[in-house]
Formats: sequence, C-alpha cells, structure tokens
Amino acid sequence: MSKYVSLVKIRGSVQNVQKLASIWGDLRNQLKEYDADLEQSYAILGEYDFLIIIDAPDRDAAFKAALAVENQGLDMQTMELLPIEEFANLVDE
Repeated sequence: MSKYVSLVKIRGSVQNVQKLASIWGDLRNQLKEYDADLEQSYAILGEYDFLIIIDAPDRDAAFKAALAVENQGLDMQTMELLPIEEFANLVDE
C-alpha cells in the first residue's frame, strides 16, 4: 500500500457545519469500495480546511478515492508520500 496526503478545501460556503463533520464516516466507507483506507483526517487552519492521509494499493485506487472526496463537494490536491528510508535508497542507487 502507498500513502497519499491530500490538502482539502471546502467548495463554496458551508451551510451546516455538523453535516460537514459527519461526511468522514460516509467517505471512509466509499474509499473502501476502491480498496483505499482513510487513515487519518485533520481540520487545519490556513489556506486549506482539511488534511487527509489515504492508504491505497496503487495510483489508480488513489485517483478513484480522490474523485470520491471531490463528489462530497470538496476540492483537493493529492500528493504521493514516500518514506525517507525509501527516498534514501533511491538516491543511493
């Protein structure tokens, strides 16, 4: 499994903050349909509203997971994470 981090913005204005907070359970179930797992999610201050970390078996599953998030009325920027140990092995070669 590979890890992906997404910076998420709310699209438009929020009418119901409680509904926004409750989408994460539904989203977690949707991601499982693509063999992806919503590992962690955080509300953040600043330019973005949330940060989420997704485990997915491959880039295609991560792409489908990102589309599921976008369908919830959220815009996101997703990046693949690479552990430092793996990065060190790449640059050593």
